[in-house]
Amino acid sequence: MMILRLIAVAVALALGALPAAAAERLAYSHIPAPQTDAVPTPLATLIDEATLANPAIRAARQEAQAAEQRIAPAGALNDPMLEVGVLNLPINTFNFRQDDMTMKMIGLGQRLPYPGKRRLREEVAEQDAEALQHGYRETVNRTVRNVRVAYYDLALNATATRLTLQNRDALGQLLRIARAKYEVGQGNQADVLKGELQLSRMSDDLIRLARERKEFGGELDAALGRRPGARSVTPEPLVLAHTVAPAALDHEGLAAQPQLLGLQSRITRSQKTLDLAAKEYYPDFDFKFAYGQRDRAQDGSFRSDMVLFTVAVNLPVWRSTKLAPMVAEAEAMRGQALDLYEAQRNEILMQLHHQNASAEQSLASARLYESTILPQAKLAVEASLAAYRVNRLDFLNVLDSQMTVLNAEIAHATAVAGYNKALAEIDLLTGTPADTVAHAGVRP
Repeated sequence: MMILRLIAVAVALALGALPAAAAERLAYSHIPAPQTDAVPTPLATLIDEATLANPAIRAARQEAQAAEQRIAPAGALNDPMLEVGVLNLPINTFNFRQDDMTMKMIGLGQRLPYPGKRRLREEVAEQDAEALQHGYRETVNRTVRNVRVAYYDLALNATATRLTLQNRDALGQLLRIARAKYEVGQGNQADVLKGELQLSRMSDDLIRLARERKEFGGELDAALGRRPGARSVTPEPLVLAHTVAPAALDHEGLAAQPQLLGLQSRITRSQKTLDLAAKEYYPDFDFKFAYGQRDRAQDGSFRSDMVLFTVAVNLPVWRSTKLAPMVAEAEAMRGQALDLYEAQRNEILMQLHHQNASAEQSLASARLYESTILPQAKLAVEASLAAYRVNRLDFLNVLDSQMTVLNAEIAHATAVAGYNKALAEIDLLTGTPADTVAHAGVRP
């Protein structure tokens, strides 16, 4: 459809049926444009929304809360056993007064684990809850990272779209000059065709940017916990964040990293589980107290009531088939937790080195564009345009200078967004709390 429209415009231009400006409007009227009058939404507002509305965060919070409720039951005693019955009742008569040992009994029993077992079970549950609490923090931090990255991508897209539209307008004005010179015999048709080709390429870039804008908007909606396409977000203009990327960190510099803290909780849990498995070699105690009530004898004589008190212990004799495998399992799980911690720490340090290098490169590039490349490119455009108006420079050089400015401006915005996104990754890797993240990288 777009190709047919462009062909129609070209034919109309060749026949002189359409003015140049009207032809350009018709050729590019199908290109979607972003909203320019919408009020920008601050990044901090979106982060607050995500921490409250994102379903993954809510699920992780509820899971951590549920784990906290398992701590007290883990160390609690088993329910006491109430026993009611009849002892030594003769089945030939079912007479409660026939035999001296017949009685109605009520008893109460309680199992008491070997000292230390209850506390160890409670500590295992505490470490489980602590690990899930760290997991909840990691989920919050990761969601905040996703919001920031999608927001910066959306801001970069808006900047690239605005720059492309501005440069397309500037190129349109330049093309009208080329047409006017061609009509009076001071230019050539190749200049006009080259300019029109470049306008078409820029229009194709705008179509691509419109598609990417929808993709980044969908990613932001997902991070915010919204339904896709619920409502569009207009980002604030990009600026360099004031936060400085930290130098390469060692293990001590990752003291607040939720993933590592969660693995430390798993290590502690595995050690407590091993201690508990070793405690299973010791027996538990069952205490029982019963009261037996006896009726009078058949001759009317009084018979006193009786009490019963017993202590029973389980005998942990199945060591090779039950207890030894429990200990071996606990030792293996402890080794696994230690190795997982070491692997995760090395992975985080590697990613930190990578993101630090990316941040340093993006920051250096952004400052170079601001201080040198962009001013030089803009001066070159002004000089070439002035020379072209007096026929001292050809159209292709002017066109090349104009496109150099556009590419430099987009490259500068890309470097700014890249630096801000690298800082978002670094905040996630170092475990910077979501409520203290510097919501920088956008104009206040």
